[in-house]
Amino acid sequence: MSLALIFPGQGSQAIGMGRALAESDARAAAVFATADEVLGFSLSRLMTEGPEDELTATKNAQPAILAHSVAVLRVVEDEFGPVDFAAGHSLGEFSAHVAAGTFRFEDALAVVRLRGELMFQAGQERPGTMAAILGLSDDEVEALCAAVDVGVCVPANFNASGQVVISGDIDGVKRGMERAQAGGARRVVLLNVSGAFH
Repeated sequence: MSLALIFPGQGSQAIGMGRALAESDARAAAVFATADEVLGFSLSRLMTEGPEDELTATKNAQPAILAHSVAVLRVVEDEFGPVDFAAGHSLGEFSAHVAAGTFRFEDALAVVRLRGELMFQAGQERPGTMAAILGLSDDEVEALCAAVDVGVCVPANFNASGQVVISGDIDGVKRGMERAQAGGARRVVLLNVSGAFH
């Protein structure tokens, strides 16, 4: 039997993440303790207690998601053995590198924290956001973005058939969301991110 893991990217963070895992498994708790030590602050407390706006900030969300992913990885490895295949969406690529042994967790954590700080700074200097559009084709999303007449709105992630994420400045993405709803999108979801990424 082969074991494969796919790791999530930014936007999957939530207050309380990792709490049950750390309480039930010493390996997971050790990962969170290492993250706190490497970063020099209690990331684990921020993950479990918030506040949400601080956890959502890219400079914190990215190391939090990495730490949670690696905690899950360590539990899975102990239960099932080494991972044979690993992949990740965006930020999740760093978790996949840890799983593959091409990055030590501590090194990945330092890189991801710096990456998050730089992305956070870019988001402060040029505010933006992202939204998932479900139920429209790639071509329909590209056309609605091209028709946005204010700000910037572009397709950023072609996640799956009928699921495209748009990105841009706040006014542009809001207009893109409106156009998607008017154009028959099944669902339009503003993503919990602090900038216009990808």
